[in-house]
Amino acid sequence: MRALATWSGAIAGLLLIVVGGLVPAALPFHDAAGWSIRPLGITLQVPALLLTALVCGPRSAMLAAVAYLSIGLFQLPVFHEGGGLGYLLDPGFGYLAGFVPAAWLTGRLARQGRLDDPLSLAAAAAVGLLVLHLTGLVNLLLGGLAGRWGTGLLPLLLRYSLALLPQLLLCCAVGVLAWLMRRLLLIES
Repeated sequence: MRALATWSGAIAGLLLIVVGGLVPAALPFHDAAGWSIRPLGITLQVPALLLTALVCGPRSAMLAAVAYLSIGLFQLPVFHEGGGLGYLLDPGFGYLAGFVPAAWLTGRLARQGRLDDPLSLAAAAAVGLLVLHLTGLVNLLLGGLAGRWGTGLLPLLLRYSLALLPQLLLCCAVGVLAWLMRRLLLIES
């Protein structure tokens, strides 16, 4: 029964990540002109991964992350600019590779202790997000030291690191949504 739950969580997580990669993230904003929706410049792909980890656990989230990377590397256009093995040489691949440890750690934190409040779940998501970004930064730095990035390291660091701030905001929403889903699905910590 546990294996079925793991695989069904992984399949649901994979679908959530793929769809999340297609949906741009936005937040409501109020100014003198009234309410409007402001895009954040990212998709809901990373929050989908973190939500999968918080709700389904580390095994399901890791399987979903590995499946996502596999289908993207084998020519299915699920990554930002398509798919294929060429992504292994892309400066941003470290961030995609960071999905796996981020999924495991976030899911593990959600299963340890008694994480049954939105703030703790959001904090677990933020830790996973930081792991994802650290993995990406290590890839950028190693590639920069090896001279792989012709455009220079600083523009790449700025390009990929600026996504951290809006993603941290979304960790709060992920924590609340995970808390609600865990209550609805009767998941114990």
